[in-house]
Amino acid sequence: GASPSETSNADYDISWTSRLTGTHKAVYDCPDIGGGLGVLRSGIVASQYMEALKVPESAISNVIVLRHDGIMLAMNQAFWNAYSIGERYRVTHPWTGAPLAKNPGLLGAGDGLPAGLERHTLELQMRRGVIVLACALAFRDVIDLIATTDKVSMEAATTKANAHLIPGILLQPSGVFAANLAQEKGCVFVRAT
Repeated sequence: GASPSETSNADYDISWTSRLTGTHKAVYDCPDIGGGLGVLRSGIVASQYMEALKVPESAISNVIVLRHDGIMLAMNQAFWNAYSIGERYRVTHPWTGAPLAKNPGLLGAGDGLPAGLERHTLELQMRRGVIVLACALAFRDVIDLIATTDKVSMEAATTKANAHLIPGILLQPSGVFAANLAQEKGCVFVRAT
């Protein structure tokens, strides 16, 4: 992976911190793929807050941090298919335990989730305002995988990796940086996977 100094020249969008306006703020740390449970937990707990505390969705500010092996959750299904991510990381379905070729952060209706959980896919949560951050250091592993597998330059691999990153996910200097900054801005820390 990259050393911390290798990312210091990049410009990172940290404007997401201004979107942490809810009374209830949490950062869900996902260092593993974990069957996508870290992603689902963000949505499940938000629903529980709304139900138990009778608060509107606007009262909740969630951040999901995808780091270490969890970076693979930030990649689209085409990437998962092209690089056999499910098989490579021995990903299993969060409820059935069966081997899974699909990015579990993208499991939706018809994918065997208990009723209601299809509302908590990564993309649907982002549409509802959940902030999703990805570790730039772990993203180097994605770039390395593409460069090695496709036998292309790092520059070409970087371009391809960026094209496969799910739109709306913001790269940060590191996942730990993102989790720390979210906590400094008032989020409670949740080890989600």
